[in-house]
Amino acid sequence: MPAPAADRRRAAVLGFPVAHSLSPMLHHAAYAELGLENWTYDRFDVDEEALPRFFEQLGPEWAGLSLTMPLKRAVIPLLDEISGTAASVDAVNTVVLTEDGRKTGDNTDIPGIVAALREHGIVKVETAAVLGAGATASSALAALARICTGEVAVYVRSQARAAEMRGWAERLDVTVRIADWADAEEALRAPLVVATTPAGATDALAAAVPEMPVTLFDVLYDPWPTALAARWSAYGGAVVSGLDLLLHQAVLQVEQMTGRAPAPLAAMRRAGERALAAR
Repeated sequence: MPAPAADRRRAAVLGFPVAHSLSPMLHHAAYAELGLENWTYDRFDVDEEALPRFFEQLGPEWAGLSLTMPLKRAVIPLLDEISGTAASVDAVNTVVLTEDGRKTGDNTDIPGIVAALREHGIVKVETAAVLGAGATASSALAALARICTGEVAVYVRSQARAAEMRGWAERLDVTVRIADWADAEEALRAPLVVATTPAGATDALAAAVPEMPVTLFDVLYDPWPTALAARWSAYGGAVVSGLDLLLHQAVLQVEQMTGRAPAPLAAMRRAGERALAAR
């Protein structure tokens, strides 16, 4: 029999567009493994203009929301509080709702990056390089603030982006060297390279992968592998994928929204891999 309406719990991912999101598969896999039969997780196309109205309609059955672009900053004024992690980059990707209607924002992307790297045996690096300077790059920089003991080189295409990354570096207390995208091949010699660029942006760099690369963290997962990740792997380097990031940030979301820990990473990974294979 279906659970009584009062016992049902809801969560969802919001963004625009959001049809491509793997989050429903990951969260539903977690609910099944945890035996949470009355939990559902949906996806809704919601832009910045529609977000306040969506929040007004949230009832007591709602437990949490995952947020993707373009909502990670737009949501902040609608929340009662945000975590220090979210405040460090002015970006919220997780909202936890209590039964009394209180809404708390967090950012699980940052610890998700750290956890994904740790799963691959990377807990500290002396230096690192970041390719790109968009929204994901600030989260990458915040994650590197936790594990990189030295300089982070950030390769950017414009002076405006360079100024933004200098601002984030100062705010996050990271030693950053800004470099021009034209010299991005230099980044590939770093012990950890974090590629935060859109699909296709790093394809031209694949031919420049050194013969003994170390570790590449490419935040993309579809299409996969990217040209850079494929060449990196072929040359024997370690590759951390965007699916790794998606999984680890989702694990933290499930734990926060359900209050159940640890979340079932293996089951969620299988669901994500099946969903990608079906595309």
